Amino acid sequence: MKARLKYLGLFFIIILTTFLMMKVVFMLYNAKGNDFGVTDIFAVLWHGLPLDLSTTSYLTSIPLLVSILSLWMSGKWPRLTTKIYCCIIAPLLSLILVADTVLYRFWQFKLDATIFNYIDSPKEAVASVSVWFVLVAILCIATLTVLLLIALKRVWRTAEALGRRDAEPDARTVFSKISKEGPGHKALSLLVLLFIGGVLFLMIRGGVGRSTMNVGYVYYSQDQFLDHSAVNPAFSLISSSLKVHKFDKLYRFYPPAACDSLFSQLQYSTESLDPDTLLTTRRPDIVMIIMEGCGSVFLDKNITPNLNRLAEEGVFFSHCYANSFRTDRGLVCALSGYPAFPDISVMKLPEKSRTLPSIARSLAANGYSTRFLYGGDINFTNTKSYLLSTGFQQARGYDTFPLSVRHTHSWGVQDHITLDTLYSIISSEVRKCESAKVTPPSFTACLTLSSHEDWQVPYQRIKGDQIANAMAYLDHCIGQFVSRLKTSPAWDNMLLIILPDHGITYPADITEANPERNRIPIIWTGGAVRQPRHIDKLCNQTDLAATLLGQLGITHNDFTFSRDILSRTYTYPLAIHTFSSGITFIDSTGYIVEDLNAKKIISSNKKGANKEEILSLPHAYLQYAINNFAEQ
Repeated sequence: MKARLKYLGLFFIIILTTFLMMKVVFMLYNAKGNDFGVTDIFAVLWHGLPLDLSTTSYLTSIPLLVSILSLWMSGKWPRLTTKIYCCIIAPLLSLILVADTVLYRFWQFKLDATIFNYIDSPKEAVASVSVWFVLVAILCIATLTVLLLIALKRVWRTAEALGRRDAEPDARTVFSKISKEGPGHKALSLLVLLFIGGVLFLMIRGGVGRSTMNVGYVYYSQDQFLDHSAVNPAFSLISSSLKVHKFDKLYRFYPPAACDSLFSQLQYSTESLDPDTLLTTRRPDIVMIIMEGCGSVFLDKNITPNLNRLAEEGVFFSHCYANSFRTDRGLVCALSGYPAFPDISVMKLPEKSRTLPSIARSLAANGYSTRFLYGGDINFTNTKSYLLSTGFQQARGYDTFPLSVRHTHSWGVQDHITLDTLYSIISSEVRKCESAKVTPPSFTACLTLSSHEDWQVPYQRIKGDQIANAMAYLDHCIGQFVSRLKTSPAWDNMLLIILPDHGITYPADITEANPERNRIPIIWTGGAVRQPRHIDKLCNQTDLAATLLGQLGITHNDFTFSRDILSRTYTYPLAIHTFSSGITFIDSTGYIVEDLNAKKIISSNKKGANKEEILSLPHAYLQYAINNFAEQ
């Protein structure tokens, strides 16, 4: 029995110690922009311990099973089984722990099922970082794996004693070797092991209460970084993976009737009644530039003078918020007027995304030709499938560009080349119009990429700030593109829409707790714009679809979650943003940001209402939206 206890204890201690040590490494590696002291490190270790114990207990269940079976089965199999098991979990744990540590700087959330969105496109997944970064990360994974295996070697050596001590061959059994231990000794050993199993089960479950162990169990601070540091990444990854496709189990806050009643208070309407008129024509040629990550924080004349000028010349929606935090979600929000979910990428589910409404589909049904241009891999995160299934007649990625320019940026083609190509496409359409008596209006959308990590652009105007310089380069490219368009016959009948896919963490100390991280500009310009306007109504990125279609006199009854903010039906201005396991809700009374895992308010400036009351509308929105999604 002593050998079995040593075997289980060694394994448990090694795994638990690894988790604790990597928490410290995680905090130190991501210290930039996150203030903490030595006491915070100990607090993180203490508060995160329940999740570490739970995950360690999960992993210890196999050695426990080996210990129990070895009461009856002898031989070399315990050592071999344990060795194979250790050789499997050591590299897997190393990969998870290192990936969580290095990716947090970019993602600002713990490793979860989102990572699986990018496994089928590994090249694009690492495009944001340098080759040296990837090589160092791989070296760290390999080093941690070796260190773990050296430590775990003692475990499988101990396992050898389980088979050697317990058994002598017994010819009566063909499947195993029968132990010579007496029945009383075996019974006592079994009881002890079952007791240990019960303790492990309680640690896995998180106690005997109604609630079971979850990521939010370890949250303890108002500082999101400290809460994230306390989370065990292996637990986060596994638990989020198990939840991601159980749509009928997500966001269950209210009975169906109560949810519908609360959602109705948000006053979403699919009608356009007497909308304020911004355009000179009902059928302009529409060009949409979706800027990578260029939130309102960059709308500074020192960084983006061209965007600022275009905002003054055209229609500027200044109080809009992105619905999500990543490109695959932001594209669906902007083009389909559909909600973003905290832990689901709609674009990655073709059977669902193809059923969504979209601007392209509505325009195509009304005689528009439609196309999409992107300088990167258009198959990444299932983008091409989504575009073609929702009304785009053409979808071009970097494989349609000359080979010599396909890798001018880590993500593909630099923006000045992509926008030059966009200009050529528009010019080609003009030539077709000149040679034909009747041509359909066109809708052309373009996604930029240069203002993405690793921020390497062929432009050096802002010294010492790679991110701001990348945004300045994007602005420069757009400025040159618009200047050329203004001299083209295409300009007179054009509506040019410029907006980002999402905001980013800039400056480094702004987090999801601050709604301004996700504030985005939307600019309408072009010859089809009637006059300059500044519209400061609170709204969402998803509202673009209904607002645009309302201006064109095209019905948008199937856009359940998009509102024409220029219509008389827009009576409750609000904005909703989701991020990994969290939601932000903004209306005229203020904002509230909630961590859904912890069931805790991260930040809020709402006053005079209790927690349940101020969270009722965002909760109802999430539940109503996921119900709608499940039915797609």
